[in-house]
Amino acid sequence: MQRIPRGYFEGPSGQVHYRRMALPGGRPLLLLHQSPLSSTQFEAVLPRLQARGYDAVALDLPGFGLSDEAPPDATLDEYASVLDVALEALGWADAHFVGHHTGAVIAAMFAAAQPVRVRRLVLNGFPLLTPAEREHFGTFYFGPKQPRADGSHLLTAWNNRLRSSPGWTDLALMHRYTVEGLYRGATNWRAFPLILQADLGGLLQALQVPTLLLTNTGEDLYEATLRCRALRPDFFAFQALQGGTHDIVDEQPEPWVDAVTTFLGDTRRSSASLA
Repeated sequence: MQRIPRGYFEGPSGQVHYRRMALPGGRPLLLLHQSPLSSTQFEAVLPRLQARGYDAVALDLPGFGLSDEAPPDATLDEYASVLDVALEALGWADAHFVGHHTGAVIAAMFAAAQPVRVRRLVLNGFPLLTPAEREHFGTFYFGPKQPRADGSHLLTAWNNRLRSSPGWTDLALMHRYTVEGLYRGATNWRAFPLILQADLGGLLQALQVPTLLLTNTGEDLYEATLRCRALRPDFFAFQALQGGTHDIVDEQPEPWVDAVTTFLGDTRRSSASLA
C-alpha cells in the first residue's frame, strides 16, 4: 500500500491525528470514519482521491485511532467542533466533507451549523433508524472493553465485528478492524450511543449544502439511507453501489471514489439535479 503521510494538530481536547495525501492547489476534502475505527478506514482511497485532484485528509475523531480523547461527557456538537479547528489548522476556509456512519452524522452536524464552510457533503450510510433498529444496534459490544483472564473478551469483540458486518467475505479485514476496535476500546464507543439518541431527521431537514446520500445494497444502513432520501427527495442526491457491507470503502475503493468524486467534482450542478 502507498505510504500515506500523517500529522497532528491541536484540537479542543488535545491532539488530533490525521492522514493526508496532500496536493498543492487540490480541492480540499475532509473524510470522517465510522465507529469504532479511525482514519485507517480511508487508506485504500486517499491516494485515489489525490489522483483525482483532491487534497485529501482523513481525521481520527477524538477518542479514536491516535487522537486524544474527548471529555467523557462530550456531546456530538463537541465532537463536531474539531472540524472547525481542522479547517483552521489546514489553512482552509472551507472544504468538501465525506462522512461514513458516525462520521456522516458529525459531518452533517457541522454542515448544518456552518454551511459556509462546507462546499459539498457526502453522507455514506446515514443512521436514520427505526426504534427496532436502535434497539438492535444498541446490543453490539460498545462500551469499555474489560479484559478477562481467559481472553474471552477478545472472542466477544471478534464475534461482535462479524455480527455487525452481515455478508462479510474478507477475513483479514475483519481481523484488522477487530484489533483496531480493541485498541481504543476505552473511548472509541462514546459517540455511538449519542447518535442513537439524536434527532437525525431534524438534522437532515436542516441541511442546506449540496448533499449526496451514498450507500450500497449490502450494507446494514441501506434501508436507513433510503429513509433519508425520502425525507427530502428533491434536495438529496442519491447513489447506491451494489453489494458489499458497511466496509464498502475497503471492498470497492474504485467505485466508491468514482461515486464521491463525480458528485464533488462538478460544482455546476445542484444536489437535486443529481438525484
